[in-house]
Amino acid sequence: MKPTALDLAGNEAAILEHLIEPEEQSLPKGVARYFLSLKFRQDDLDRINVLSAKARQGSLTPHESEQLDSYLRVGHFLSLMKSKARRSLKESRNR
Repeated sequence: MKPTALDLAGNEAAILEHLIEPEEQSLPKGVARYFLSLKFRQDDLDRINVLSAKARQGSLTPHESEQLDSYLRVGHFLSLMKSKARRSLKESRNR
């Protein structure tokens, strides 16, 4: 069951998922492959690890907390797009 607009209020991740519809197989092959090739650079992964460790210790500054939240939102978006890409490629192989 798809969420309603009211269900999405204040939840960016749910809004993105509602918009992207990762369960749909609607990406062209080239676009799907492109999304599957995207990944964070090593310096970004290192920063995420540092921020995550500070979060576990309870020592994040407000700016660091915002930065970690941004990384997590982008990571969630990328996960949704990769899911859609995998489904699109699987569907194109099954035709």
